[in-house]
Amino acid sequence: MSDVTRRPAEVRLDELLRTAVDVIVDRGLANTRTGDVARAAGVSQALVFYHFSTKDALLEQAFAYAAEQDLAGLAAVLDDASPPAVKVRKIIDLYAPAGRSKAWQLWIDGWSEALRNPDLEKLSRRLDLRWKDALAEVIAAGVRDGSFTCPDPVRAAWRLTALIDGLAVQLTVHDDVMPRSTILDWIHDAVDRELGLSS
Repeated sequence: MSDVTRRPAEVRLDELLRTAVDVIVDRGLANTRTGDVARAAGVSQALVFYHFSTKDALLEQAFAYAAEQDLAGLAAVLDDASPPAVKVRKIIDLYAPAGRSKAWQLWIDGWSEALRNPDLEKLSRRLDLRWKDALAEVIAAGVRDGSFTCPDPVRAAWRLTALIDGLAVQLTVHDDVMPRSTILDWIHDAVDRELGLSS
């Protein structure tokens, strides 16, 4: 459906979610109030509650909205005709941290809040598994076509994403702890080892 045919309420919902993501990145999930989002969006708090029944619903939908933007890039990689060896690199490049990235700030904050919020825990788990499942699927395709040597694509995908998650926390939370280029080298080395590409 094009923007021209969308109803104003749908357009406003999209704008509210984009604004909420920015506010959450700035203030954190725990410190974001519906009034903060309304103020930043230039709308009434009543309009925020028109779209979201509770503050938690707003925060969870904003988190999902941001994650879905990244997952759209993942879907494009999965849908293209590139061989598995190219797709794996593209997925890793999408997933890997890019300095103090807004997406990683939101994920780190989301994981922290998920310890106390069962709905956010379920949501973050479901979204996170889409990355792991996609990577495992592409690794398995590479094993089938002879590009990779990997006895267990699922475990390999979990190990690689766990490594990236840990390095992303370091790069996102601590300024200049390590050059991004070094972290990317470590990630690519780990990919090569997991997929039997090391010389």
